[in-house]
Amino acid sequence: MKTNFAGQAATGHSKCPFTIEVTGEGERSATPDEAVIVLGAISEGKELQELQAENAEAVSGIIQALLALGLPREQIQTAEFRIEPQYDFPEGQQVFRDFKITHLLQIRTDMVDSVGALIDTAVAHGANQVSSLQFTLSEPERYEDEALSLAIANARRKAETIAASLGVALAAIPCEVQELTQAPPPVPFALSLQKADAAGTPIQPGQLTVRASVRVWYWYQ
Repeated sequence: MKTNFAGQAATGHSKCPFTIEVTGEGERSATPDEAVIVLGAISEGKELQELQAENAEAVSGIIQALLALGLPREQIQTAEFRIEPQYDFPEGQQVFRDFKITHLLQIRTDMVDSVGALIDTAVAHGANQVSSLQFTLSEPERYEDEALSLAIANARRKAETIAASLGVALAAIPCEVQELTQAPPPVPFALSLQKADAAGTPIQPGQLTVRASVRVWYWYQ
């Protein structure tokens, strides 16, 4: 928290010559209602045409199995497709080993409670790679607005406390409000993976936390 009580020269803020400057923070928790899964099949072999056919069969099997679970086709799209030659380097010499084909699908779904079943079904029908899983919000703006309102209220409480302690009157309307940029968290969801059993892979979406912060300048007298 930063507080200024002098004049324009002391605050360095030309718009607010006699101000109390505070920061405010707010946050809202929300249950994710969307999941984004990236999974697929990786195949390796020396005969490229056979390998392509094998990989295509595996990916087609994954897609058909997911469609049978009720996942709309438009929620499945190719996220990555690569064909790469693989080499060994005995005694520093490059020697061809085989080809590697990677075909990954991105699945975006609101079937959040069925993510474990989707993954298990894909694995049972040919998927051997699950590269990422992220839980998100379909309407993040709603929670961002609520967090921002809480941040403004938090800043107001701080300014009122300072003003009351110093015996000055605080203006009802702030001189200026500045929203501060929030860096995205490194892990935007709570994910718990445990050993799968007969009931399937248990995945818990947890809660997402949406944060906002502001800097506010209040006139005082």
